[in-house]
Amino acid sequence: KKEEIIASRQTKMFKKKYAQWLKNYDIKNEMIKLKVDHIKRVSKIAKQIAINLNLSREDIELAELIGLLHDIGRFEQVKRYNTFWDQRSVSHGVLGVEVLFEDNRIRNFIVSDKYDKIIKTAILNHNVARVDMKFSNEKEELHSKIIRDADKIDILHILTYADKKEEWEKEDLSLEKISDKIYTSFMEKNEVIYNQRKTPLDVLVSEFAYIFDFNYKYSLIYIKKEQYIETLYKRFCFKDEETKFRFNNIYEKTKSYIDTVIN
Repeated sequence: KKEEIIASRQTKMFKKKYAQWLKNYDIKNEMIKLKVDHIKRVSKIAKQIAINLNLSREDIELAELIGLLHDIGRFEQVKRYNTFWDQRSVSHGVLGVEVLFEDNRIRNFIVSDKYDKIIKTAILNHNVARVDMKFSNEKEELHSKIIRDADKIDILHILTYADKKEEWEKEDLSLEKISDKIYTSFMEKNEVIYNQRKTPLDVLVSEFAYIFDFNYKYSLIYIKKEQYIETLYKRFCFKDEETKFRFNNIYEKTKSYIDTVIN
């Protein structure tokens, strides 16, 4: 009910302008469609996080707008490079800022320039492995944290149900191994260094490591309620005993961390 009350003319206008923007791209393309669906969910989750934080209507609407815009670089990435792999093309966060703020296209979505720096900062930070930017003010930090949490929540949703080959480049991961560095980094430091990943399972472990980078308790409550970690864990069966042992430890550590933060 609270969400319905907050659904204002402003947010309806954002969505209308976003729908108009999508006409620049082939929405029948499965890659484009995947991101359209992701963006809708992230925008909704960002709004839910903002509501849970008891933010003002202004900030709730801004969180929802940033949710709609955070992956706008993905459409141009597909159009130019036909890939979602930033390592093989460009950072989609940087590309999104370029698309929105070059020639002042951001005005297609919002008339006022009052929030431009916040929007730009949040989009630039949403997909970096680690935020090391110094924020100019609390609003920039707040909305960067909200969109990072919302984005990661939905990535876990996607990983839980997506096609394995599409996400990890192999349908059968049963013979794959977890690299020593990746396993040690996860278990001892609660992180994974992306450029150290060597195998599809290393990528999977880095996605479990998202858990350590959430900013709000509500986000972890959301993940636990939807059972993303449990369902993702059960998707895989390994033949190598060491891999079984390591993956189980990763799973148990993840669950324990979530429960500790929540409680």
